[in-house]
Amino acid sequence: MSKIAVLIPCYNESKTIEKVVKDFKRELPEADIYVYDNNSTDGTDEIARNAGAIVRYEYRQGKGNVIRSMFRQIDADCYLMVDGDDTYPAEDARKMCDLVLEGKADMVVGDRLSSTYFTENKRPFHNFGNRIVRFLINTLFKNKIKDIMTGYRAFSYEFVKTYPVLSKGFEIETEMTIHAVDKNFLIQEIPVTYRDRPEGSVSKLNTYKDGFKVLKMIATLFKEYKPFFFFNIVAIILAIISLIFVIPVFHEYFETGLVLRFPTLIVGGFIMVAAILSFICGVILDVIVKKHKQQYELMLNQFKRNED
Repeated sequence: MSKIAVLIPCYNESKTIEKVVKDFKRELPEADIYVYDNNSTDGTDEIARNAGAIVRYEYRQGKGNVIRSMFRQIDADCYLMVDGDDTYPAEDARKMCDLVLEGKADMVVGDRLSSTYFTENKRPFHNFGNRIVRFLINTLFKNKIKDIMTGYRAFSYEFVKTYPVLSKGFEIETEMTIHAVDKNFLIQEIPVTYRDRPEGSVSKLNTYKDGFKVLKMIATLFKEYKPFFFFNIVAIILAIISLIFVIPVFHEYFETGLVLRFPTLIVGGFIMVAAILSFICGVILDVIVKKHKQQYELMLNQFKRNED
């Protein structure tokens, strides 16, 4: 098992991949550099191979699919994941890997947003999206992580081999951040200098389409990781709607002694029943989630014993 594996998911990065591979070989000469080509049509794989990388292929399109294969197929003490677009500096690689190898972190986040991201990135909606995602994740999951969607991270063997990759696309970074937070992995952040893509290199991230996927992922994971709060919010909204329907009916009843709007009362009653059911679902699912966390911790203990 190699000590350090540098993982570079790539799709049509012929303009930059040679420099990225050589930069990380310079900073981490003992590391194995893996480039996973995701159906590139511009010769990215040959350029990476000629630069000294180990080239493998993932034919299912999407960054999440690439990372799933990387994590399954490669064994290392430390994994350094970086994009192939030459936007992240290799100079920070050693420090990030050392934090993992010394047992000081299970996931090291290369924080772009605290340094040069907002000045270097020329796509204003990307800047806005990063702020929104950071606010939502830190609010919903009670954290203070500065950069949720960075593609520059280092991982421990334990994290990689026990992390279930579910996402298929660019929402993978959001998913792994929430997973690390929820499962109480040790997270460290290092500010890294971000530089925009060089001329001729095109981003594969669709601002609106992929942004919507990320927001959908956040909502889904909030429901799955925090079901009590999620279904309580639904229950409160339904209860308020129900009261809006039934309060005027009860007001008329106390004034006249008659129920003048039976259909309104019935609809309001059904909505209140739905609110109660939503609350009960939240309670039941919260118990299931806590049980799952207990099982996950026991699995980690067994994994650690097997590793030792």
